[in-house]
Amino acid sequence: MLEKTFYGNTLEQWLIALLVAAVVMVGLRIIKGVVSSRLRAFAEKTSTRLDDFFSDLLHRVKPFFLLAVALYAGSLFLTLPDDVAGVIRSLMIVALLLQGALWGTGVISFWINRYKEQKLKEEDAATATTFSALGFILRLVLWTIILLLALDNLGVNITTLVAGLGVGGVAVALAVQNILGDLFASLSIVIDKPFVMGDFIIVDEYLGTVEHIGLKTTRIRSLSGEQLVFSNNDLLQSRIRNFKRMYERRVVFSLGVVYQTPAEKLAAIPGIIREIVESQELTRFDRSHFKEYGDFSLNFETVYWVKVPDYNTYMDIHQAINLEIFRRFEKEGIQFAYPTQTLFITGEEG
Repeated sequence: MLEKTFYGNTLEQWLIALLVAAVVMVGLRIIKGVVSSRLRAFAEKTSTRLDDFFSDLLHRVKPFFLLAVALYAGSLFLTLPDDVAGVIRSLMIVALLLQGALWGTGVISFWINRYKEQKLKEEDAATATTFSALGFILRLVLWTIILLLALDNLGVNITTLVAGLGVGGVAVALAVQNILGDLFASLSIVIDKPFVMGDFIIVDEYLGTVEHIGLKTTRIRSLSGEQLVFSNNDLLQSRIRNFKRMYERRVVFSLGVVYQTPAEKLAAIPGIIREIVESQELTRFDRSHFKEYGDFSLNFETVYWVKVPDYNTYMDIHQAINLEIFRRFEKEGIQFAYPTQTLFITGEEG
């Protein structure tokens, strides 16, 4: 009975192939269950996310993939025509591609969700929303590639399909190029981080605090209260000054004294200013010089650094410096200059 032949194989070979397929199927399911339970128990004892990630990947192993592996293993014990063996091999490759797509989706979801959770903890919901869109695009690209590879392995000529998708993609891209430009600009802002939520920036002549970073626009709350809306693409093409990234503030100021100031007092002015600046706690003096002869004053230029970027702190320090300069100049008898004109009148002789 076992020697009888069916479709080029004896009944014994068919039984062996069926037994191998059954053993492989049951064995893979047992291995999956054991490893999954071990990983789940281990994940409950740890605070890391990596074990959860591997547990999720194992959970994504679908029965169709296990069945395909089992049937392929059983087919190796049979003598099959080349066309039948090719079909089985193609189905195995398609199952592997689909399973790979599921694993790839898991990897993308893990990365996106981890980043979103981090941003939501930082109350950066706009960036989290942008990364959700990025995850959708990555999954769409992944499944498109897997679908094309699967059709190619099934013998479908995908050259025409790819060409059609390319032409259609170009047409769609041209139709929505502004939207796509803003979308990719949004991704660039999120990834490169030229600014983040809460940063105070200046764009051309506009300035304010970043309030929202969306898929198409970025919104800034100006100092006068209104909301400024910028296209993401236009925003990245502009020159952006980010004051939140300032670590120190460089201050340059000038003052002028009258031409009647004695030379020894002129020579003492840089030292007086240096002493006043260095008396402030959060300053670092750079220089003070007699810069030039002005139209109605002798001009001095002073440079110093405020060690913190806060604007109110800078203004408090600069106000204190100005008041102390006024007191010291008044004490030393040094007069500040103001716009004046002197007329020289000569009389004619005779």
